[in-house]
Amino acid sequence: MRAWDAQQVAHAAGAEVAAAAAALAAGPPGPAGVVIDSRAVRPGDLFAGLPGEHHDGGRFAAQALAAGAWGVLVGPEHAAAARAAGGGAVLTAPDPLAALQALATAWRRALGCAVIGITGSTGKTSTKDLLRGMLEPHRRVVATEQNLNTEIGVPLTILGAPEGTEVLVLEMAMRGRHQIAELVAIAEPDVGVLVNVGPVHLELLGSLEAIAATKAELVRDLPAHGTAVLPADEPLLDPHRRADIRTVTFGPGGEVDALPEGLTIPFGSAHMRRNALAALAAARAIGVEPAGAVRVALSRLRGERIALREGIVVVNDCYNANPMSMRAALDDLAGTAPGRKVAVLGDMLELGPDERVFHEQLGAQARAAGVDVLITAGPLAALAGAAHGGEAHAAATAAEAAELACRLAEPGDTILVKGSRGVGLEVVAEALERDRG
Repeated sequence: MRAWDAQQVAHAAGAEVAAAAAALAAGPPGPAGVVIDSRAVRPGDLFAGLPGEHHDGGRFAAQALAAGAWGVLVGPEHAAAARAAGGGAVLTAPDPLAALQALATAWRRALGCAVIGITGSTGKTSTKDLLRGMLEPHRRVVATEQNLNTEIGVPLTILGAPEGTEVLVLEMAMRGRHQIAELVAIAEPDVGVLVNVGPVHLELLGSLEAIAATKAELVRDLPAHGTAVLPADEPLLDPHRRADIRTVTFGPGGEVDALPEGLTIPFGSAHMRRNALAALAAARAIGVEPAGAVRVALSRLRGERIALREGIVVVNDCYNANPMSMRAALDDLAGTAPGRKVAVLGDMLELGPDERVFHEQLGAQARAAGVDVLITAGPLAALAGAAHGGEAHAAATAAEAAELACRLAEPGDTILVKGSRGVGLEVVAEALERDRG
């Protein structure tokens, strides 16, 4: 947006110009980037002061301008204080978040690039990482970083794409109805990838059918020229298919059911290979035929493999968990661990009235995967320990689980660490790194 002046930025955002950026008139007229944390402002950035549950970011507009911000986007109530601070443009909008989203849509259109949206109950992050790896040798790609997959994160990802970007790969997360639709309206994807449907957020949505319908908002709102990439073996999505757009299926029985000869990925597990098929279908949908070895940098806390002393490997997959992703992680542990298999598993949250059944099934899955030592964190995960039937240790908290993991770890172990984000199991991986790194 460096070529857009304050009036153009305001018009794109549906905002008003309360003060222009006269001090920057000699340089590029527009902002270099957009941030929502005043502490992260760099000279030339546009600071969007968003109202939050506990703090109103607009209160920090003066600090952002003092740090060299090109300007600020705030609610009208903060305009006077921002103007008094001086030094940059002051844009106002009644709803700064809606203005940020509108600005992102305008920039997405200005880029004129292909946009791929990815959602699913599990595996959307690794599918995004695989797709980025497949596309990068062929196109200039910007993809979602960390957890920027929400109504705030998606606009920030789009606005962080520089001129010349050829593909945007956007992960789209949701916890309730209409949230995927909101993200689709912002990003206007050409290709929508729905990785799978599973029992995630059952407590909020009530049924697998409702989860499928919410995820399928991505398919419903694709443009007429769009392509939907769907799993071939998911009947829950059948009611949501559209006859007026192109649909490509992946997985067993699908149109994309195998990686072509010469295309390799650095993973051997079945679920990662399946995610790779979804990524391949999406790449082909925008005219890219991946080839050769795909270089993949998995996002933090999503299956990171950390090599420690004495041949110990920690699989740090503690960003989140649900029955589907737990099963996939255990299958991966079973297929890749050369020595003893250790699993540190935390509660799976928001599963509704059947949460006890899901955790008991988790214990049986751990036994079937050949887990030698199971450490559980939390009251629900303790049910998995009881169902495991082998060596199992129950911890009330993540900190206690970390102590147990450090004490029980042996040379050659592969240690899977996975649980819902609210359990905070990252402390287990951190403790193991300190103790055995």
